[in-house]
Amino acid sequence: MAWYRPRLLDLFCGAGGAAMGYYRAGFDVVGVDIKPQPHYPFEFVRIDVFDYLKDHGEEFDAIHASPPCQAYSWASARWRNNKSREYPDLLAKTREILKGRTYVIENVIGARKKLGFTFTLCGSMFNLGVQRHRLFECSELIMVPVHPQCNLGDADLVSVTGHGAPGRWYRKCTVAGHGGDGPHFSLNVWKQAMGIEWMNRDEITQAIPPAYTEYIGRQLLKSMKTEPCQ
Repeated sequence: MAWYRPRLLDLFCGAGGAAMGYYRAGFDVVGVDIKPQPHYPFEFVRIDVFDYLKDHGEEFDAIHASPPCQAYSWASARWRNNKSREYPDLLAKTREILKGRTYVIENVIGARKKLGFTFTLCGSMFNLGVQRHRLFECSELIMVPVHPQCNLGDADLVSVTGHGAPGRWYRKCTVAGHGGDGPHFSLNVWKQAMGIEWMNRDEITQAIPPAYTEYIGRQLLKSMKTEPCQ
């Protein structure tokens, strides 16, 4: 009997951190983004995500969406009075259009009030070198792993961006250099901490660790009663 490898649509895909996790879980992935993504590791379509979803959404078994998070991020709050730094809020539109589908929506902690029932994933749950907390809303029931205590006061913790951003911390890594308003780290340190090998510096600052979506993806497959091919 031939096994079926289900298809997942990755909206607002970025450079593919979420996509790699779903692929490892057993999905074939197609990414869609309005911006070019030359390092996306799977099939990629550059187009407005809502246009693509309208025309091709029924071709997929599940959908992941990571709407731009700047409207809810800690950094944007610092610039709330700066009109040049206003960001579009695409989260509500994304939630509305995904109703009735098998979906996962990912966003930053600041978006909690804009989402439905959510759970948080952290790098500490997967023994990663980053604690990057992210919220997930899912159409299916997902069992969440135990969340070890995050000790952001640990002297061995340093920030991914060099700004001390909450939820963006590496453990037990060395500072490769200094400059600007905070420490900077070698790209190899970032890659190792995130479990990502293919992204450049700008891409990895916007990504989530593939371990998050691999964990979710395996449970999605069980809920879908799908046996993926290997």
